[in-house]
Amino acid sequence: MRITDLIHHDGSALYVSNPQPKLGETVKVYLRVPNELQPSVVALRQVRDGEPVAAPARKIASPFPGDSDTWYAADLLVHNPRTNYRWFVSGGDVGYGWLTQLGWVEHDVNDAADFVITPHQPIADWARKAVIYQIFPDRFANSEHEYELPTWAIPRTWDQHPEGRGSNTAFEYFGGDLWGVIEKLDYIQNLGINCLYFTPIFPATSLHRYDARSFDEVDPLLGGNEALIALVEAAHARGMKVIGDITLNHSGDTHEWFKAALAGDPEYRDFYIFNDELEHGYESWIGVKSLPKFNYESLALREKLITGTDSVIRKWLRAPYNLDGWRVDVANMSGRLGELDLTKDVARWTREAVLLEGADKILIGEHNHDSGPDLDGDGWYGNMNYTAFRNPALMWLVADAMSNIEELDYAKIPQGIIPKVSAESMMRVIRQYSSRMPWRSYSSSWNLLSSHDSPRVRSIVGSRDRQFAAATLMATFPGTPMIFAGDELGAEGSWGEDSRTTHPWQLVEQWDTQLLAAYKAVNELKAGSDALAFGGLRIVHMQDDAIAYLRETAEERILAVIAREPVGEIEFNCATWAFSELEHLFGFDAQVSGKTVTVKVDTAGGGIWRLT
Repeated sequence: MRITDLIHHDGSALYVSNPQPKLGETVKVYLRVPNELQPSVVALRQVRDGEPVAAPARKIASPFPGDSDTWYAADLLVHNPRTNYRWFVSGGDVGYGWLTQLGWVEHDVNDAADFVITPHQPIADWARKAVIYQIFPDRFANSEHEYELPTWAIPRTWDQHPEGRGSNTAFEYFGGDLWGVIEKLDYIQNLGINCLYFTPIFPATSLHRYDARSFDEVDPLLGGNEALIALVEAAHARGMKVIGDITLNHSGDTHEWFKAALAGDPEYRDFYIFNDELEHGYESWIGVKSLPKFNYESLALREKLITGTDSVIRKWLRAPYNLDGWRVDVANMSGRLGELDLTKDVARWTREAVLLEGADKILIGEHNHDSGPDLDGDGWYGNMNYTAFRNPALMWLVADAMSNIEELDYAKIPQGIIPKVSAESMMRVIRQYSSRMPWRSYSSSWNLLSSHDSPRVRSIVGSRDRQFAAATLMATFPGTPMIFAGDELGAEGSWGEDSRTTHPWQLVEQWDTQLLAAYKAVNELKAGSDALAFGGLRIVHMQDDAIAYLRETAEERILAVIAREPVGEIEFNCATWAFSELEHLFGFDAQVSGKTVTVKVDTAGGGIWRLT
């Protein structure tokens, strides 16, 4: 790392006096500069009404007694709903350059990667301290309840592996239900989980249920409305939250609205986009016949699905169901078609509807590529963070570069491969994508390593130790960790359906208990730390196979070291950190001697310490 890479600012409360300002408010923003650089000019450049405005910054005392870095402050007027700014630093040993969300840049830059502050309401605090457990209901836990199976369901036994690819793929019924989840809440809570996220629970004609045939009830195969009510009540009694999954882009072709529209019912005809020139006669999700696309030019659709008092979005967030928020499937496509682009409107309408049911309800969008332009802060609070966390993290942690997409379906990366990159390259990618959004949206997003429609992390990283590293990175990075049920036991899968395995309750003696204990430890640290929930991110060391960073608030500082290889001893300078001791919390051992921290890395994995 260059010394100029240690020039630092981010959107956390340590560097912004009020990260949740009102429009028209002036906030103070702070810049940290290594003392030996001694710049002669430090200024803040912001954009007001499209016009750049610059003002000099002033030296201030460090918030950490004994810190030898130099701190600067400047006033920032939150003049527009999206206020852009960046820092100019020159002179001394700096040379000349700008600090943006991409980091230190030694040339003039455009505004695309500027820091951004917004006046919109932030996500609820509980969501920043959440550890989320994703459950694919059919595969997690079954109960003794018996159900009459629809004709499309193909029964499987719990110990079978999904076929994965073929004509049966969407119809393999393993029998998990919501009653079964209730019976496993002790296990889930003991894992350090405080929020459950379920893939769709509405009735459908598949087990993934993204082809809903109704939004009016819980699928009877999952226990119906009664089971959901009981589950949410049981979770809430434990202090746990429950998030639902909704498709705002499409329904299933057996949905009651679509069948009425096909029949020419004028009340529903404009809910969808019919076009006789298309193969199926209507628009659908990437041409899939069973997933007809909604038409958001229809005011009646908006009211029925989102904005109305008894809309789908609002109904399930209130009694007796009381879901704590929604994750929105393919949010990036909802409201987009050719020259029509109402996606940001859909996000805002949905946000407003969610907030009408409670200020603590949340809304997360799915967007698996460049999500920044859709995250202005007034719609989705955050995103399923594929591009600014998962993809680059797995590029760094992958056992070997993977390119055989016949066996490894990794469409979340455009080139269809997982290259093996250095820690520095990982951070470049993370910054590239996160620089496109406000810090608030980035730090409210869900970080994941696996999901129900992607390969399992274990199949990519290849070993328990590397999965230790991956889990520690996810727990300590800005954002909310989301664990796909089974990852904590080392479950494997090389593509989406291959990963939708049943939870091995019948094989307790074969569980990877060391991995399970590691997940529990880092999950509990995440849920209990303000620095990990609200703190900034400051990189303090990088080499090809290891990275170290601080997560900091004024009251708490956490050091994390992640390594993908056993690199021996890592040493880095801590002269400016202003602390007395490192309190060991997890993983690697470390020693402090004078101005040097030495971390012993005899295996892949991670270490976490609190500075005291």
